Amino acid sequence: MLRVVSLTFIMLLAGVVTAAADPQAGDDLATCRDRQAETQARTMACENLLNANRVTGKDKALALVIHAQALIGKRDYDPAIEALTSAIEFDPDNIGAINVRGVAHEHKGEDDLAMADYNLAIQKRPNFGFAYNNRGTIQLRRGALQSALDDFDLSIKYTPKFLLGWTNRARVRTLMKEYDGAIADFAEAEKIDPTAQQIAANRCTTWGLMGKYDLAFADCNGLIEKQPRNVYAINNRADVSMLKGDLDAALKDYTNVIQISPNNVRAHSGRGQLYERKNDLAQARADYRAAAYSLTKFDEYDVARARATAQARLAALTPQTSAGGPSGRRVALVVGNGAYKNVHALPNPPRDAKLIAGVLHDVGFQTVISVSDLTRDKFFDALKTFADEAEKADWAVVYYAGHGFEIGGVNYLVPVDAKLAVDRDAETQAVALEQVIAAVGAARKVRLVILDACRDNPFAPIMQHTLSLKLVDKGFSNIEPGAGFMVVYAAKHGETAIDGDNGADSPFSTALAREIKEPKVEIRKLFDIVRDDVWSATRHVQQPFTYGSPPGREDFSFVAGK
Repeated sequence: MLRVVSLTFIMLLAGVVTAAADPQAGDDLATCRDRQAETQARTMACENLLNANRVTGKDKALALVIHAQALIGKRDYDPAIEALTSAIEFDPDNIGAINVRGVAHEHKGEDDLAMADYNLAIQKRPNFGFAYNNRGTIQLRRGALQSALDDFDLSIKYTPKFLLGWTNRARVRTLMKEYDGAIADFAEAEKIDPTAQQIAANRCTTWGLMGKYDLAFADCNGLIEKQPRNVYAINNRADVSMLKGDLDAALKDYTNVIQISPNNVRAHSGRGQLYERKNDLAQARADYRAAAYSLTKFDEYDVARARATAQARLAALTPQTSAGGPSGRRVALVVGNGAYKNVHALPNPPRDAKLIAGVLHDVGFQTVISVSDLTRDKFFDALKTFADEAEKADWAVVYYAGHGFEIGGVNYLVPVDAKLAVDRDAETQAVALEQVIAAVGAARKVRLVILDACRDNPFAPIMQHTLSLKLVDKGFSNIEPGAGFMVVYAAKHGETAIDGDNGADSPFSTALAREIKEPKVEIRKLFDIVRDDVWSATRHVQQPFTYGSPPGREDFSFVAGK
């Protein structure tokens, strides 16, 4: 419900030690050193210096920090950490580099390493308020409210003009039910920047918890009037409506958020609680599933809290009875998207999907939903229908063939009607892998997603790229599904899969269809064999890759032995 911002990228460089020499105006070194320079220009200047190997010592450290900041903005955390580690070697006292490395570790889900960096920055400069703020966000996610409050106190003490210190402390005070103190902190934040949107958005929540609904709605409504697609403020207004007992208004807002941002964890979790109050348990479970599963290790605090609620309620509402039959019930959704309307068509996916659907039916799957050329709306309809089937099954398998790619750290499957003029359009034009994970997540035992979709991003030549988003032109990114899930890529992350030649099925679908029929092959071993077959058939060009695994206490095979 309450959002805690770690360090904004504008403030990431606070405390970065710059060289003492006076640079010549207008050159790359001057721009790289200039904290007031436009972000993209500064980044380019610093990268020019690094590429030309024109800087050493503290200047090189500074250039590496600016370079790393851009990588963090694109969610390229590993190379960012590598660059920052090099920066610290060149300038061990550059507390900005240490602090930014902590941010990179934090967003990778490596809180212990992040905490070590924040502590080191504070050790080197005990009055470094930005590191206290960042450490406080980790304390808050860990539920250590008093420790978080202490850190935000110190952040405010040493950097009293740092707005996030005040708003973060206000949020902690709200959680601790120190409402008057929270309102006072928001007032101090307004003195720094009366236009900062996080003030009204989060004060709305505090007023709501105080039962002062008119003031709460005034804050949220004022912001939403200016920014009608601000999903954070709409979610907060929905939460206040829930507190007030106006379920219809809350439902309208949660649904609006999901229409704008289909993967929004808070909206799905909130709407799930709403449906549970209405005793519509099937819809509640569907929303909880959409919120419960994450393919990354990091959530902002409010998202983590909503996801944890969804996970707990889903476990409480999920039937525990076993499916009938010696092998349990097995269901599959098979999708082949080829007739794309706005980019080049793919002839193979519908044919590959037909092949796999037939094989699954032959090996005894009780339900095989086989569909082709899905629009985005039809894709979501198919996932909802399949999730209902998966709730009654031990196995749930999704096979998808078609265009797919990664943008901004999220893997997307591409409906045939998608239009992506800008990379940010992916959220509203495509289908996130998390929603497919949610559909198979209803099954009791085997939850398997097979993606024969690591092809070149067809929108890359015409898509406008934004600086803050990573864009992988080829294939998907690596992921980390939770326990009990398997996600199989036809090609390793960042690489492309090969279509069949002259009307033949793709190497991956051919190998998969062949190996599925083999009796007594445990599912983990089966995909190892498929990998080897494809690697050999493509002459070491394409290598399938598997993430996650099914439950470990039982062997699973598509065909039982006689």
